[in-house]
Order: sequence, then structure tokens, then C-alpha cells
Amino acid sequence: MSLAKVLAIAAFGTCIAGSVSAQESDKTDYKPNLHGTIRGKYEYQTEEGKGRFQVRNARISVDGNITPMISYKAEIDLCDEGSIKMLDAYTRLKPMKSMQFTIGQMRVPFTIDAHRSPHQQYFANRSFIAKQVGNVRDVGAALGYDFNVGFPIKLEAGVFNGSGLTDQKDFWTNNINFSAKAQMFFPHGFNLTLSTQKIRPDHINVMMYDAGAYYHSHGWHIEAEYLLKKYADNKFDDVHAFDAFASYDFRLRKGALRYITPLVRYDYMSDHSDGMRYTDGEKDPEGSLIINDYQRSRLTGGLTLSFSKPFISDIRINYEKYFYRDGAIAKPSERDKIVVEFMTRF
Repeated sequence: MSLAKVLAIAAFGTCIAGSVSAQESDKTDYKPNLHGTIRGKYEYQTEEGKGRFQVRNARISVDGNITPMISYKAEIDLCDEGSIKMLDAYTRLKPMKSMQFTIGQMRVPFTIDAHRSPHQQYFANRSFIAKQVGNVRDVGAALGYDFNVGFPIKLEAGVFNGSGLTDQKDFWTNNINFSAKAQMFFPHGFNLTLSTQKIRPDHINVMMYDAGAYYHSHGWHIEAEYLLKKYADNKFDDVHAFDAFASYDFRLRKGALRYITPLVRYDYMSDHSDGMRYTDGEKDPEGSLIINDYQRSRLTGGLTLSFSKPFISDIRINYEKYFYRDGAIAKPSERDKIVVEFMTRF
């Protein structure tokens, strides 16, 4: 039985199982919650001597409950590097505390860092895993289940079109993408996350495998994550990506500034293809896979100044140092630079 059929049957079963409890509590609890994230920043490239201002995100979202069992979310970014993008648009059914079914447009359950919203990011710019390799939003359905075996475990799995966010109207396929993720929350702030994902950007299947762990307690956050990307029929060399960072929150007793957080990160990615075929730099079904991102590593250090609890109103000050392999071509926005970002979440 295919994963798509399993999810459909499971979703139907959860709805039936929850119908009794939903009927018992028929009271509507309609209280929409409005949220937003604004990120404005200035970047200065130290070698070129050039700088720029940028509005990286201007996200607005609304979510809430229609009944105790039914919730929803819709999110749009009014300025994702200058473009307007519809991000989340889904309905969620939760017939019992431990299970949920989501259908619509969403971020697929995969990786640790790529799953963070912009206001939850520790650094001004995302890791290579979060930006180039594991960053996937799609349209589909996902099932989640929580249970406890002495420590909490959260399981998520979903099937998706593979069409992305904009190509939905006339997109029909017999090659459904899938994703699955398991999170284990151990005592004392330790977490282990394992996930896998299958995508088909163009004409071949691409499998990704990710393993990550972090420690979050007593002001510390220490995290490491590794991702392997494999292309069918050896159409492109395996891609390896790695990310590790550490931060510590110093809490201040008085004044408007509440926390000062020094942090440092190292991340790496080998030569990477987005899975699409190109000829002379243009997408072409008769072309071949090319290197879209050259092998590089990066060392990032900085401070985050928080005027409330972290991830609500932050100033992120980072310096990024890039190291490219011989023969690599650096993209205009991926060179040594100083970044000062103001992030506000409401």
C-alpha cells in the first residue's frame, strides 16, 4: 500500500475517532491570532567595499481555532527579497491531543534548521542546509503523532505534489513526493531529529537524509546537523552539507536590553545542483544538471541583542567569512560581509 493511501486512511480514521469528542464540545472558539515578522538589514561586503539595505521579510500570518478540533493558518510574505509569496495556507484537524492531520500548503517536515521561521533563526543569514538544500515548501497532506516512551517523541510524515507553491492549477502527477521526520526530546534539554525526503524537481528522483541533534538548557544552545543529498542514476555527485553552532544567553538585570547572546557557527556544503536541467544557464528539458552552488564553507560569528525575550525584538550583528574551493565562482550575495539586522516579531 502506498504512503499516500496510508495517510488518507489514517486521516479518515482520525476524523471518525474524534467525531464524538467534537460533537460533545460543539462550542465555537473563533479567536483569530495575527502575527508578523519584519526583518530589515544592512550588509557590507568587506572585500568589494560595497553595501546594501534590504527588507528580507515582511511576513503576516493569521491562525486560530474554528472548533476545539479544527484550526487553520494562512501566511504571506509581502517582501521576500522584494517578492510577494504565499507561504502557509492549511487546515488542521486534531481529533485527539496526540494526533493531527494537516492539508494545504506548508513547510514539509524535514531537518531542524530549515524548519525554523525567520524570527526563530539564530543568525541573520540561514545556514546552507536551511537555504539551498533543505528549504522546501509544498502542497500536500501530513499526519503527526505524539507519544511518550519515557521521553516525548514526535512523528510527522506527509505526501506532496512536488509542484512548489505556484504551479498548482494544471499540475497532475503520478510521482508523489514524500517526507518523514522523527523528533526525540530527551531529558535535560537534549534533542535528536532524524528525517528523510524524496523530491523530483525535474526528471529524476532526489533523496535526502538528515540527522541533527541539539542541547538547549541553562542559556546554552549547541547544535549540529548533517544532510546527504543523492541523485538517481548518478546524474550528479552526492551533496554533503553540515552545520554546527553554539550560543549562550547572558541575561541582564536592568535596562531596555534584556539579553546579550554571543554565537558562532561553521557550515559547509559540497558542489550542489538544484535538480533542474540547464543549457547555457537557462532551464532546458534537453539540458543537463549543473552546479548551482559551488563547494564552500563559512565561519560566522556575532552578537544578538534582545530587547525582550529572544526571537521577539532582536538586533543581530554577524560577520561571515567564506572559504571556496579552487575554481569556484562566488555568488554576489555569498562573499565575506558584515551584517546588521533588526528583527521584530509581533
